[in-house]
Amino acid sequence: MASDVTRGAAASATTRVLPQRRLAYTVLGADADVDRILETTADTLGEFDRSRPRVLLDDLAPFAAARGAAEAVDVVDAVAADAGVDSVTVGWSLTADSASALPAVLDRVDAVEGVDPDAVAAIGRLQREDPTTFGYTRRYWTEAQRGIESCSRNYPQSKQVHAALSGPETTPRTLGATLSGLVSLGVLDTWTETVGSTRYDLTAYDPVRMAAVGVAFAAVSDDEAGGVLEE
Repeated sequence: MASDVTRGAAASATTRVLPQRRLAYTVLGADADVDRILETTADTLGEFDRSRPRVLLDDLAPFAAARGAAEAVDVVDAVAADAGVDSVTVGWSLTADSASALPAVLDRVDAVEGVDPDAVAAIGRLQREDPTTFGYTRRYWTEAQRGIESCSRNYPQSKQVHAALSGPETTPRTLGATLSGLVSLGVLDTWTETVGSTRYDLTAYDPVRMAAVGVAFAAVSDDEAGGVLEE
């Protein structure tokens, strides 16, 4: 079953059932709120009394950008909690406005449609060439994203990015390894006009690339994680 939250322009919800494809497709429109999405999903699930379908919410990114990550998470949690649902997949168009909402949603869905093959390839290279940095980056990229977006400096050291975090899991050292990994993945740059400790060029930060990398990390299986240095 697919629920198209924002790509459709229909004034009312109309469910199309395609038995040969085992698909029920409902177009809601850009103004759909949480209640409308959940009511439509519940009604359609009633038609699947002998099976537990996969629910696809596509495209959830503009909904999250307009209404906030909390409402997007509420939708996913409520759909996933239904006993009639096998799994929840979201479509997510990566934009600067939707990028910051992605980490919270990733924690709650089974899959994300539209993984960027370039980001997957870059992660694969990082894993082969520097498995320790890969391990840190995969584990802490969401915290690094928060630090980057909270830091008021243009060219900070990792300890200054770390200071911008509230209740961090990382240390300045492990955050530095994560930031280094994000540089390798094309999310930001280092500032070359310095000596001593590495400074990161946050003016080059690309939130859309950050989101693409996050989706790609979600697609990497747990048993492929790299090593992590001891604290």
